[in-house]
Amino acid sequence: MSLATPLTFLGAPGSPYTRKMRALLRYRHVPYRMVLQRSKEAARLPEAKVPLLPTFILPDGDGKPAPVTDSTPLIRRFERELEGPSVLPPDPVVELLDLLLEDYADEWLTKCMFHYRWYHDADIDKASRVLPFWGHVDVTDEQVAPFQKMFGERQTARLWVVGSNDVTAPVIEASYRRFLRLFDAHLQTTPFLFGGRPSAADFACYGQLTCLALFDPTAVRVTIEESPRVYAWVEWVEDLSGLDSSDEDWIGREAISETLKALLAELGRVYVPFLLANEEAFVTGSEQVETTIDGKPWVQKPFPYQRKCLRWLREAHAALSADDRAAADAILAGTGCEKLFA
Repeated sequence: MSLATPLTFLGAPGSPYTRKMRALLRYRHVPYRMVLQRSKEAARLPEAKVPLLPTFILPDGDGKPAPVTDSTPLIRRFERELEGPSVLPPDPVVELLDLLLEDYADEWLTKCMFHYRWYHDADIDKASRVLPFWGHVDVTDEQVAPFQKMFGERQTARLWVVGSNDVTAPVIEASYRRFLRLFDAHLQTTPFLFGGRPSAADFACYGQLTCLALFDPTAVRVTIEESPRVYAWVEWVEDLSGLDSSDEDWIGREAISETLKALLAELGRVYVPFLLANEEAFVTGSEQVETTIDGKPWVQKPFPYQRKCLRWLREAHAALSADDRAAADAILAGTGCEKLFA
């Protein structure tokens, strides 16, 4: 079955996942209509049970339009049902690595994004003042002022969701600086994570970096300090509709570089301990995730969605053939990521 285009989805310029999917659709040459959140047309679209962005309006099992969220499974559905350049590496071992890095970007780099935006005063001030206008610009200053205040207060009060606090702040910020340096080193050898064409993980990194590298003042300064190359990469990936890709542009399992392994080791250093501790909290019924990340204490409330992420990663690893699984395990050995599948 193929989906009818243009696709319609509800999104917002400030949503990293909206930006992830919009850039991906541009690269894949998929026609789309982006409906702004809180617009008049948005009010006429079916509402998702959990209002996440972007929300795509797609046919359900009966062919009726239904709201669908969650970028990772959406990308896989679009691969099956839409023509266009693939963003999933054809080598199943490399595809697993791509899924790992996509999940890291979606679930750990978003901790960095949310932290920088709502932890530092300059970032809170800018986001509180600007973000409310992404739904409507045709309002007076007097009309928008209460919403700006409410929006900033609500978001800063939700820092606990990503585990950001005075204790974890140094861990989050150090991890972002390391990511920038590691990604910079990798981009010096190849324009994308897995060769000469972008994968789902590239678009996931891009989505978070549209905030970290381009919008939030403290994170923007850090990005330019650590890697003007990454800053430029984000601007470039905005629209890859003119990129000419071929299957030869993908790397295979035999070409996994040391710079790519270093990125996987960063995932193993910070994200893997959180995923495993989060799972343990649910298994034991604990109300707190308590672990050590990068040698420092990490405490936050358990997060149900990231338990689902761990399950997806383990299912993808288990679905590999015995030979492919052995090859993946050999690449991951020593990165810390192997602990996910122990």
